[in-house]
Amino acid sequence: MLSQQQLPLSEYSSLYDIVVPQDNLLRRINNLIDFSFVYQELVNKYCPDNGRTAESPIRMFKYLLLKTIYDISDVDVVERSRYDMSFKYFLDMTPEEGVINPSSLCKFRRLRLKDTDLMNLLIKKTVEIAIEKGIITSKTIIVDSTHTKARSNPYSPVEILKLRSKQLRKALYAMDDNIKETLPAKNEDDDLVHELDYTKDLLNHITSDSCLSEVPAVKQRLNMLKETLADIEDHYTTSKDTDARVGHKTEDTSFFGYKTHIAMSDERIITAATVTSGEKGDGPQLEELVEQSRKNGMEVDTVVGDTAYSGCKNLKLAEDEERGFRLVSKLHPSISSGFRKSEDNFDYNKDAGMFVCPAGHMAIRKVIMGKNRNWNQSMTYFFDVDKCKTCSRRNGCYKDGAKSKTYSVPIKKGEHKRQLEFQKTQEFKEIARQRYKIEAKNSELKQVYGYDKALSYGLDCMQMQGAMTIFAVNIKRILRLS
Repeated sequence: MLSQQQLPLSEYSSLYDIVVPQDNLLRRINNLIDFSFVYQELVNKYCPDNGRTAESPIRMFKYLLLKTIYDISDVDVVERSRYDMSFKYFLDMTPEEGVINPSSLCKFRRLRLKDTDLMNLLIKKTVEIAIEKGIITSKTIIVDSTHTKARSNPYSPVEILKLRSKQLRKALYAMDDNIKETLPAKNEDDDLVHELDYTKDLLNHITSDSCLSEVPAVKQRLNMLKETLADIEDHYTTSKDTDARVGHKTEDTSFFGYKTHIAMSDERIITAATVTSGEKGDGPQLEELVEQSRKNGMEVDTVVGDTAYSGCKNLKLAEDEERGFRLVSKLHPSISSGFRKSEDNFDYNKDAGMFVCPAGHMAIRKVIMGKNRNWNQSMTYFFDVDKCKTCSRRNGCYKDGAKSKTYSVPIKKGEHKRQLEFQKTQEFKEIARQRYKIEAKNSELKQVYGYDKALSYGLDCMQMQGAMTIFAVNIKRILRLS
């Protein structure tokens, strides 16, 4: 049951004016954003007249925002809100008020945020604020994607336990190098049972010393190891993320996880984003990124992207009278001529320079075929026929007994004459130079907010992580520019 929201009253509230300065990040965020939109969005997720009184959805949302900004676990964000006055102020708590149980955050994500278009809701809110403050004045968006590794990749259960144990020991050694002599003997083999036994012994040894286990640096690593152990004991193996897929960074390197496709204004405010599995191409996401940016309040007349966005479909979209825009994306012969069949849905991976079939398998080599005269040729991509033989989508794609599987793309100059002419202009070159900005934004997402690794399993959880991360990034950017 969700009760009427009331302002907390306390004789100690004046302490906030003393200990939380006006330039504090969390105070500035509170002054910038009216979080009542969270209550209005989630009020229908609660029963109005039955059950126990629920925690304020605004406070629960703010907990998740703090977790994202400071890149800490559920346990640690709740613990810090117990004594950190800036956290208490941000959460609209009285100085003497108690904290929630960390498990409530998990329930909030699963029960209240499920089936909510959180990504577009939060991005739209920040874009509205940026426009209202006059920060977004350009009509240009820059598009790109960034990859996130799945939580279950690349470690086996033994490897992830060894890694977490090592991180915990390192935190202990930083305090006192002599502590090595008191710890249980490390497991030296790769047997999972032996590693589980060692992990339990290590945890028991550290938690038995209340002074040692309460040191903040040790406690964070201790909580991470406990979470990992609980997950592995639950499944006896690290859970395989069924939504994650293998994507390719280059022809020779790959990752297992997800892609977040981003549109960003020239002022470096993210205006739209979509999350897909790792094997999806960048080009097919362009239409949705442009349309969503416009729905969020951004005027778009120019789109800047790399060669992945210069496919035939996107070139036609750019020339559309109603939805069109100026597309600043260099042509590549392999993608500029469109697909052999529209229903094939073969995606081009610009990093690897290869096409990926609908099942997610990447071509193993490519050959230019045809007459070597002007552009009257085709680029033929060869796939691993052994994978085709056992592929679940082989019907209608692979003919039984065939010794090869290829995909050919015609290379024709005439169809893209206008884009080629535009590509040669100084205007195109000047605008294209702005693409570096989104590379820096992708780096910020990973290096500052931990977006290089998924926090949970499944596409829904990845979308939630992306929504909170982008919201935090946009807020800090707005504060910097305002």
